[in-house]
Amino acid sequence: MTIYSVTEERFRKYGKVINNVDFSTLVEEMKRTPIPEGVVYEASVDSLEKLEVAKEIQNVFYGELPIQIGYCNGHNVMLNALEYHRSSEINVAATDAILLLGLEADITDEFTYDTAKVEAFLLPAGMAVEIYATTLHYAPCQASDEGFLVSIVLPKGTNTELETEHSKALGSNEDAMLTAKNKWLIGHPEGGLPEGAHIGLLGKNLNVKE
Repeated sequence: MTIYSVTEERFRKYGKVINNVDFSTLVEEMKRTPIPEGVVYEASVDSLEKLEVAKEIQNVFYGELPIQIGYCNGHNVMLNALEYHRSSEINVAATDAILLLGLEADITDEFTYDTAKVEAFLLPAGMAVEIYATTLHYAPCQASDEGFLVSIVLPKGTNTELETEHSKALGSNEDAMLTAKNKWLIGHPEGGLPEGAHIGLLGKNLNVKE
């Protein structure tokens, strides 16, 4: 598939490159984290949240709301699913990574989404981007066989376990897609997602190597 750059104009509807914060200490600390064979997501990592830049991110980008800094690391070349939050997400690349992105506005009234609308963007090592709340995204993909290291910044509590039951019946709301706090997810039939996940991605399960 065609892979664009986050510096290109077509990325602007999905997010923006962050140039007014020095993320170098976060990138260096991320290089100490593991690159597993699969994909591992850690919502909150103490060694990352202790960095001085964490306070700056909280103040500058989240208006002093509490945040969490974690990571999504590993090896991946597939789309598998898409998710969105009610808040922007910051991705900081410690290695080159590929982001597969779409628009929440393209989700149908039946809560399906055509994967042909997804676009791929290279996020170079050392660069940070804000991914807007209206942007569909999921685990990054590797740009090389070595895998990827991407730090993930979100409002505190995002992607953590739900405390109440939510309806799994698709109706006029999104409850069937809520899989964690502040996380609405649409899976692909070939995505290998847990039982009960909403399967609504139509079309090919995209592979960045194709």
